[in-house]
Amino acid sequence: MWPGDTILIAAGGRHLASNIQIKKRLCLFGMHCSFCLSSALELLSTCKLANLTVKAELGCCLLHRNGRLTIEGCVLQCESNPLDHLSCPIVSTASAQTVLPSSVKCSKDGVSVFRTRIEGGAKAVLTSGNLTLQRVRVIYARTSIFFWFDVEHQ
Repeated sequence: MWPGDTILIAAGGRHLASNIQIKKRLCLFGMHCSFCLSSALELLSTCKLANLTVKAELGCCLLHRNGRLTIEGCVLQCESNPLDHLSCPIVSTASAQTVLPSSVKCSKDGVSVFRTRIEGGAKAVLTSGNLTLQRVRVIYARTSIFFWFDVEHQ
């Protein structure tokens, strides 16, 4: 696998996993498949997730640490339990900008969410760096709620 590769995940599958770290640029495209995680999918580089269902048993579904994360057409589910206040589907600990060693290029860290269902947890997104939630749009459908938002430096 090379940085920037795309992985297509077959339809109808249910994948159980834990402690997954993505350290290089990657696109994960699901064909309506499901991941069940005991811990977060940790994203340490620029990534795009599309058409995936990510279900976390406790904690968060996606832990964004660095790079640009794009989430499109996904379903993020945190299990409902007595510790619901500790659950949050998306957690970002990234800072606003990462200066590369050459001091010439900068990469803008952040999260963009498009047409994504978010279920469970006390909040849809939690930030602990200097990034903030911006441009929030929500559509209430009969059976679900769809979100569009960005998490960027203000």
